[in-house]
Amino acid sequence: MLLHHEIDQLNAEYAAALDDRRFEEWPEFFIETGRYTLQARENFDQGLPLALMALESRGMMKDRVYGVTQTIYHGPYYTRHVVSPARVLSQIRNEVCAEAQYAVFRTRPGGAGGGVSEVYNVGRYIDTLVRVEGRLRFKSRLAVYDSEMVLNSLIYPV
Repeated sequence: MLLHHEIDQLNAEYAAALDDRRFEEWPEFFIETGRYTLQARENFDQGLPLALMALESRGMMKDRVYGVTQTIYHGPYYTRHVVSPARVLSQIRNEVCAEAQYAVFRTRPGGAGGGVSEVYNVGRYIDTLVRVEGRLRFKSRLAVYDSEMVLNSLIYPV
């Protein structure tokens, strides 16, 4: 039960960092060689490697954060993550594999159509976690999204 609680807390902190636009904290949820992948369910189910986003280290994640916050122009929007309780799939020595369902809502502030929330991305996280200095960190986070259409473009990580 303690492990489940710890994973749920990690997921809650992760979601809060993204929803509060504290993007500089996002890479710190991962180990240095951590991987973040965002992949369509269709490709995942067929074992195809193509992913919408595939970052292979914390350094690549920091580059993404720089791009999101400093160079990419897009209409502003807010996100709100809703994450289910985690289900532990396996635990071997220092590695834990877990899965949680997620839904991300997007709200564009002001203007035409502003203030209306919409479902942005829905799917599941498939995670490999390791303990570093007493805290769980992502060795890998695979976000497999069910949504067949990604609205406009996907700027922020989910």
